[in-house]
Amino acid sequence: MALAGVKGIRRGRRREDSRLADHVDRLGEEHPPIPLDSVDYTMKDPDLIVERYSSVLSYMSRVELEVERNVLELNILLPDPPEVDRHFYADVWLPQETHHGLILDRVQVLAGLDASEPNLTDVSFRLKVLGALGRVSAVQDVSRMLYYLTGLATERSAVLAYNKLHSGLVELGERAIAATVVAPIKRQEPGHFAYYQIAARQLWSQLGTWQKWLVRTLRKKTFGPVGADTGEQRVEFGHVMRGLDIVRPGDDTELRHYATQIGRVEHELLWAHRQGLRVPDYVFKALRRAAGAAVDLKGDRRSAVGRSRP
Repeated sequence: MALAGVKGIRRGRRREDSRLADHVDRLGEEHPPIPLDSVDYTMKDPDLIVERYSSVLSYMSRVELEVERNVLELNILLPDPPEVDRHFYADVWLPQETHHGLILDRVQVLAGLDASEPNLTDVSFRLKVLGALGRVSAVQDVSRMLYYLTGLATERSAVLAYNKLHSGLVELGERAIAATVVAPIKRQEPGHFAYYQIAARQLWSQLGTWQKWLVRTLRKKTFGPVGADTGEQRVEFGHVMRGLDIVRPGDDTELRHYATQIGRVEHELLWAHRQGLRVPDYVFKALRRAAGAAVDLKGDRRSAVGRSRP
């Protein structure tokens, strides 16, 4: 009976992987990397774009370009992942996101900002340890769950940010880059979010009690905004939230809404048993710390003083 049960689980996982694989194939077919020569970089007022969105462009271009390192991290973190995961992050997600970064970086350089300097090689010791432990399949399933949860929060955050950036550029009359840069990028992000959501729901239902406890514990201790691994980067992320009007002086309403949107699926999966909890508190606290750091260290290190036209 035990052997039959294992076979049943494996068959179920193959069916689930097949559904995910179909989703990935559709993403690759319907949303190929944005052609670099399809972008109209015309800007009516580059100085105004820099004034309003220098921190946003700087942060987003760096984070998008750092997917190259993220794939390196995933290869270490997940020594034996399901093939559908590898296909997603190596064949679909990586080329799409890389083109996002290249296009955004070109925008900021043409606007007069410095080019991005992404970290493409450094992998944290913590990830290396998790990768070594991940040779045990039960531990790797915990790492996979953390990967999906990080992806959910990251992609939802990206969707919200790109929507706000698009609206802001349209209001400034910068219709060319709004239509040919931001709009195509924001059309690709929801498909990534959907992948992580499907994968997370499927895996969570298969985890044992101790694995779920470990996921909750590690997630609570390690949650942070994507690309904000250092104090300086947290300040930069705080500037992004200010630039997108997510953080408003003396009013946390918009920030709480943003945190709720980012943590909604995570709450439904990990914390459904906590009655009355609208969003994991560590999500809101991490965002508010970044916002506070940006207020404490006023100004943008990539301000107009340090800019030079190409």
